[in-house]
Amino acid sequence: MKSTMKAFVIQHYGQKKLELMKVPMPAVDDNEVLVEIRAASVNPIDTSTQRGGMKFLLHYDMPLILGSDLAGVVIKVGSSVTNFQIGDEVFGRVNKNKIGTFADYLAVDQSDLALKPINLTFEQSASMPLVSLTAYQILHDMMKIQPHDQVLIQGGSGGLGTVAIQIAKRMGAHVATTTSAKNEGLVKSLGADQIIDYHHENFADSLHDFNFVIDTRGGKTLRDAFKIVRRGGQIVTISGIPNYKFGKTYGLPLWKQMLLSVASFRNTVLAHKTSVKFDFWFMKPSGQQLMVIKQWVEHGSIVPVVDRVYGFGDTQQALDYSNTGHARGKIVISHQI
Repeated sequence: MKSTMKAFVIQHYGQKKLELMKVPMPAVDDNEVLVEIRAASVNPIDTSTQRGGMKFLLHYDMPLILGSDLAGVVIKVGSSVTNFQIGDEVFGRVNKNKIGTFADYLAVDQSDLALKPINLTFEQSASMPLVSLTAYQILHDMMKIQPHDQVLIQGGSGGLGTVAIQIAKRMGAHVATTTSAKNEGLVKSLGADQIIDYHHENFADSLHDFNFVIDTRGGKTLRDAFKIVRRGGQIVTISGIPNYKFGKTYGLPLWKQMLLSVASFRNTVLAHKTSVKFDFWFMKPSGQQLMVIKQWVEHGSIVPVVDRVYGFGDTQQALDYSNTGHARGKIVISHQI
C-alpha cells in the first residue's frame, strides 16, 4: 500500500487556487472502506467552502482537501464493514466532517456509500449523490409529494434542478421550472410541464396556488416564492439564509441560532403572513437512499446530466467553470482521462 497520494488542498479560506500536493494516505477506521477514486463531481458547496462561505456552519482544520461526491472502487475494508468487499464499485456523498474527494483515495463510512449503478460510468455516477439525495430528501422526506401536487423547482437546468425535475415527475407531480431559453429543450426532455424563461418573465407573475417550491437562489427570488404558494404549502431553500429552526436542529450553539433568527427574520415574517411552511435544508449522506436512487437510475427513471468532464489535473478549472454559474447539469472530475 502506498504511503502518500495526490490531493488538491487549500491552506486557508479565500485561497483562490487549489494546490496539488502529496499527502499521507487516509487511515481506515473499523466502519470505513478505502475507496480508490475514479471520479468526483463539483458542487456549489465546494467553491463556497474554498471562499470561506461555510465557516459559520462547518469547521475544518487546514490544510483541507475539498470535494464531497465520488465514485470509485473499494480497495480496503475496515474490520466492522459488512456492506462492501474489495473490488466493489461504489458511489456516494461523504459526511460533512470527512470531505476530501478531490484526491486519489478517501476513507468513507460504509453507511455513506452504495453500489454504483451498473448502467452508469464512474463519471456519471459521481455526478449523482449530492444532488439526488438533496432532491429526494426535500421531495420525499420533507414535502411528501403526492400525485398532482404542483411544485416549482428553481434553476431547472442546474445540477440539482435536472435531478429534482425527474424525481418530482416520478412521484407524479406537476413541475414548473425556471431556466433560460437555450435550456428549455433540456428541462422539457426531463419532464418539466411549465417552463419560465427568467430573462423575460417573472415566475411570480405566471404561477399561482402552488403546493411547493424548491428554492436554489435565495434573496428576492426566495421572497417572491411566497407569492405563489397556497396557504399550508411549503418552501424549502438550499440557498437562502438558514433560520433559527435549522440552527437548533443542526446543533449550532445558541448564539449562532440567535444570529440566524435575526438574519432570516424577513423570511420568517413572510412565512407567518402567508401561512406557508418555510425550511432551510442541508443534505444528509445516506447509502440507503442512494440504493433507491440507484434502482431508479437502472430502471431509466432518472438520467444523469453531465455538462463537462475535466481531468484530475484540471480540478481548479472545473471549480472555475462552476463559479460561472452556466453549467447545464453537473461538472465532473475524472481520474481516467
